[in-house]
Amino acid sequence: MSGIEELINELCPDGVEFRPLRDVGTWHGGGTPSKSNAEFWQDGTVPWLSPKDMVVETIRATGLRVSVKALEQSPLKLVPAGSVAFVVRSNVLRRRLPIALVPFDVTLNQDMRAVIPHEDVLPEYLLQACRSRAESILAVAGRTDGSMAAIKSSTLLDFRVPIPPIEIQREVVGVLSRFSSLQAELELQLQAELERRRQQYGHYRDAILSFSDGEKVRWAPLSDLGRFIRGKRFTKADFEDAGIPCIHYGEIYTHFGTSATSVVSHLRRDNASGLRYAQPGDVVIVDVGETVEDVGKAVAWLGDEPVAIHDHSYAFRHALNPAFVSYIMQTSWFRREKAKYIARTKVNTLLVAGFGKIEIPVPTMKEQERIVDILDKFDAVVNNLSVDLPIEIAARRQQYEHYRDKLLTFKEVA
Repeated sequence: MSGIEELINELCPDGVEFRPLRDVGTWHGGGTPSKSNAEFWQDGTVPWLSPKDMVVETIRATGLRVSVKALEQSPLKLVPAGSVAFVVRSNVLRRRLPIALVPFDVTLNQDMRAVIPHEDVLPEYLLQACRSRAESILAVAGRTDGSMAAIKSSTLLDFRVPIPPIEIQREVVGVLSRFSSLQAELELQLQAELERRRQQYGHYRDAILSFSDGEKVRWAPLSDLGRFIRGKRFTKADFEDAGIPCIHYGEIYTHFGTSATSVVSHLRRDNASGLRYAQPGDVVIVDVGETVEDVGKAVAWLGDEPVAIHDHSYAFRHALNPAFVSYIMQTSWFRREKAKYIARTKVNTLLVAGFGKIEIPVPTMKEQERIVDILDKFDAVVNNLSVDLPIEIAARRQQYEHYRDKLLTFKEVA
């Protein structure tokens, strides 16, 4: 028999009290001090909690703070530390109900409500009791307020949760805290393992593509090995579900890896003559980016038809193995060279004339294909880990939620 079961048999063998949320503590609403009064916001020291902050289970800081003057001269009130906060108006409520513990004094945005539990209710217990029932609360209290999703306050306050004796609350919180710590530790271990594999792969890729083992390999500037063909601009208005396959430069950051055989976007066919295309075997290189690392990111186009490219990218047309070239451009030594040819203006931009001066190794085609085959296998292992890791973490979180919900299921006293 577990410690919780023993306590239940001792303290409440006939069941547990279920209490409306309105009766578990003192509730507080919020507001927004006038944005036109700079003194209410400038050099603010008082945390101001809004739905944007409600992305974690325990709030550590708020994105905005208000001044003491805002507290003194507006209807805003300070909510004591140890509150449990709820988002009551936000379109995030179309998907989930954010609930969080706030362990410090805080003020609230008007789209928030918070409760300070009575002495016989632990804040940490109330947090878990409500989070375990968040879907049920949202199902009965959710509504639409114009174009915005919201929670009907009276229904929220009428919602009943189990409030066992505080000894049982304390035991439940302790068990869940230990389980959560173990889960967090496991997630860190999984992420660390993925990072180790990435570093290992990167080290091996750099080593195999450095040709520093005494093997004599010709090196040549990119501009001697091929030519750079700039794409032509297209806009959001040009996209459609089916049409001319295209690669938008933004997708090179977010979607594509070393190579690609299919696209995610298409353009209107009536615009065909106004576009510029990468041919199968070209390497598509993006020429702008928010960071220096983003600029010059490349993907080898291995599809079986031409693909339209944006004017913020170039097609490098050459006679090498395209995946070999793309792998070369991922190496640390190539990225260091590339950084010399990036204009660091408001938008980091590739200086393609200088970029073409970078020399790369040119082994035989047979050796290029052998290297690509090896690196493809390593790349697949790392990518599989990248896919499997979120799945594993999601499974562990579901396991935690199932265990939490089971711990927080009590028989109601008659």
